[in-house]
Amino acid sequence: MSRLYIVPTPIGNLEDMSFRAVRVLKEVSLILAEDTRNSSRLLQHYHIETQMQSHHQHNEHKRVASLIEKIRSGMVMALVSDAGTPGISDPGFLLVRECIKEGITVECLPGATAFIPALVCSGLPCDRFVFEGFLPVKKGRQTRLKGLSEETRTMVFYESPFRLVKTLNDLSAVFGQERQASVSREISKLYEEHVRGTLGELIAIFSDRTVKGEIVITVQGGNPVALGL
Repeated sequence: MSRLYIVPTPIGNLEDMSFRAVRVLKEVSLILAEDTRNSSRLLQHYHIETQMQSHHQHNEHKRVASLIEKIRSGMVMALVSDAGTPGISDPGFLLVRECIKEGITVECLPGATAFIPALVCSGLPCDRFVFEGFLPVKKGRQTRLKGLSEETRTMVFYESPFRLVKTLNDLSAVFGQERQASVSREISKLYEEHVRGTLGELIAIFSDRTVKGEIVITVQGGNPVALGL
């Protein structure tokens, strides 16, 4: 039966791969991978011999129509990104949307994603939150931040280690240096770290450090009374 599986893959520790995810990747006709070189290491580890094809932000618009046609003809495919859940700051949305338009069954397996562990470990309220992903690097950055100035829910951002301090400074300029926040990195890996404090304290800490790995920044929401809401 025609179907597209969205399969999360480990963000660090290979043991985070689920039994179901391994089975699905072994059973599908084709695996669409963000980077076949990265995914090949995972497939080798779990002795998965399914054929792969690259599917990333630079070719997904060109290939989506042909992929839809192949799935409609009876192929069952799985989509994976380099790490985590496809579609969350990774390619995937376009193919999922087009499959749904065509009446093709889309099934997303539960699994790894970086922002949930970071949010839970931040110590900030996680009953209500907003995931912002990566802020625009240049155009639209200040507009996005200004739009969050009255946000009362916990906010979660992805960031590159090379822009960490700049982003902390930008967040501080909008929310104030005393706003509580957390910086998480290398989640599920050997050097996993969660640094908590005010934005001002985090700026001071990371201004004197060189960090590596993917970054998740979690920021406390504003007080509705203080914001006049």
